[in-house]
Amino acid sequence: MTTLAPPPAPVREDGSRHRAAPPARSDLVRQLFTGAPDDPRWARPALWAILVLATALYAWNLSSISGNTFYNAAVYSGTKSWKAFFFGALDAGSFITVDKPPFALWVMGLSARVFGYGTWQLMLPMVAVGVGSVALLYRLVKRDFGPVAATIAAVTLALTPITVAITRDTNPDPILVFLMLLGAAALLKAVRTGRMMPLVWSGVAIGFAFNTKMMQAYVVLPAFFLVYLWAARGSLGRRIRNLAAGTVALVVSSAWWMVVVDLIPASSRPYIGGSTDNTVWDLVIGYNGFGRIFGASSSVGSQGNGAGFGGEAGPYRLFNEIMGGQISWLIPFAAIALVAGLVLRGRAPRTDAQRAALLLWGGWFGLHYLTFALAEGTFHPYYVTAMAPGIAALAGAGGVMLYKAFREDSAAKWGWVLPAAIAASTVWAVVLLQRVSGSGTLYTVAEIAVAALGTLSVLGLLAGRFTKRHRLMGVAALAAVVALLAGPAAYSVSAATSSTNGTNPTAGPSTGGGMGGGGGMGGGQRPSGNGGPGGSSNSTSGSSGSSSSSANSSSGQSMGQPPSGSGSSAAESGTESAESGTDGTGDGGGGGGGMGGGTQVSSAMISYLKKNQDGATWLVAVATDQTASSIILESGQPVISMGGWSGSDNAMTLAKLKSLVKSGKLHYIVVSDSGQGSSNSEISTWVKKNGTAVSDYSGLYRLDASDVG
Repeated sequence: MTTLAPPPAPVREDGSRHRAAPPARSDLVRQLFTGAPDDPRWARPALWAILVLATALYAWNLSSISGNTFYNAAVYSGTKSWKAFFFGALDAGSFITVDKPPFALWVMGLSARVFGYGTWQLMLPMVAVGVGSVALLYRLVKRDFGPVAATIAAVTLALTPITVAITRDTNPDPILVFLMLLGAAALLKAVRTGRMMPLVWSGVAIGFAFNTKMMQAYVVLPAFFLVYLWAARGSLGRRIRNLAAGTVALVVSSAWWMVVVDLIPASSRPYIGGSTDNTVWDLVIGYNGFGRIFGASSSVGSQGNGAGFGGEAGPYRLFNEIMGGQISWLIPFAAIALVAGLVLRGRAPRTDAQRAALLLWGGWFGLHYLTFALAEGTFHPYYVTAMAPGIAALAGAGGVMLYKAFREDSAAKWGWVLPAAIAASTVWAVVLLQRVSGSGTLYTVAEIAVAALGTLSVLGLLAGRFTKRHRLMGVAALAAVVALLAGPAAYSVSAATSSTNGTNPTAGPSTGGGMGGGGGMGGGQRPSGNGGPGGSSNSTSGSSGSSSSSANSSSGQSMGQPPSGSGSSAAESGTESAESGTDGTGDGGGGGGGMGGGTQVSSAMISYLKKNQDGATWLVAVATDQTASSIILESGQPVISMGGWSGSDNAMTLAKLKSLVKSGKLHYIVVSDSGQGSSNSEISTWVKKNGTAVSDYSGLYRLDASDVG
């Protein structure tokens, strides 16, 4: 075999390619399992094997998956109220929204409405988009670089540890990645054909991604714009015109929900969680925008410089003890392959498809790297799953290009690049595995395999080159693939076979990395799914910084059930999640001001509240989203989060509280003696003065219309 990439189809004068007549339907069905007629016989079976592997990793032991209680509660509320569904409200009464746009909640919510609320119902779309991303990346890489490159890219993405961890969760990131890949697919089609409509569809896909995680969807846009403007067919004027049309589609598909929500009077919709002025625009620009980059709207307490979960901001962040095992295994190889690939295509025409693809995937990788490495706001390890497709595509495409140059170039200049790239990533993989030495046999075996196979592959490549034995070079290259994926595979198996932190999921063993080390939240409790809303909950708490030792759910009937200990629910303001201390007020106590900070809400209290709800819309008002979401899932009733995720949102005012009490929509509120901020203190003082303390439950007060002056 002299080439590992397919030859491009002939190009017509208008920029389109000659295509054979479309195959018959029966041929399409057969090709689904056997591949295209010109594919190697192993290619399609290999793809199916990778997709089965990805499905197994993402869906293994579903009953152990608790998910993110915060999003689970919002999905549950959306199954009870179409208003809550549209706005992405945390509670069915639509008092406050989650701090993200609702597209991912819509996807999970539709699944839950069709099949019922439960573990597999919420995980079904996550597994589907995770496997879909692997299949889509395979297709994109195969078109320009052939089945070998596509196979390597697909298996690399499937085995990326943080991708496995986050796909086994209900955070929106897997949906974000899939939509971004759809945008990349349409963009590359627009580049090849020069036509406008694929670019429009690319803008639409990124717009939906924006409505999944806002500004994070835009990280790839500079690469998209530059690749199309440089490499697309057609005149410069035509390219600019098409780019303008695609930009309009991007803006419309991104902004429509934001515009609709902000045009609705605040009195007729929920408070926008995470915003400072109750608008989606502020959420986009501040909390989920520049605040993540510069830390302007995201306090990180004593951690400083965005270090709460992913380590100190800086160029080395993605290689540190917290992040290294999640994403960095193939970064050295991908970086070398990108530079070498661009050099190899240096004299190709402007519209060269392979160079355009390399620029796209290189831009995808580089832009994400800079964004995540330098971000000084709140930074979670699972964010970096968005850069995994770029690394995987470069590993596959660049690896094949390097192998071809290594094998066919008679000069010495390319004889060292592939072995050097393999050696660099082998050494780095051994360093990563030595960091967790002693964590288990799995990692010891992986370390030995990486060192042995990596060394043998480098020696085999060099020996094959000097002796002109191509078969030896092929075997050595295959050994390199196995060596470089052994470490990620070990971490991925760990993520698939143990329960992870639903709020801050990571893969592999604990590395002792503080708030984010290996599992994330340094003592934060982990939800466990057992029983549906209104059911019972299991008692457990996760170990500090470990993703491999957390609560296991036994029923698989529902998701996100709060843990309970000694008869108490873990729905407690300020102690349920350590994220409160770094993603909000920064005091380590979860914020909440004077509105329930530090007060435990027991299962017995929840039973009391349900018994004495007396027709109120909301069961109780508490300080934060974490507390409210746990109570929602245990009780099945709407619960008010007065302060949003961190307790610092101004969602509840004294006037609003009096109005709710006077109308009979709310009777109970949890407050405590701790207080921050005049509004919270004002509410706490008023409640204690005018409400009736429920003596059996510390911090719980009853309020009726007669208590409102």
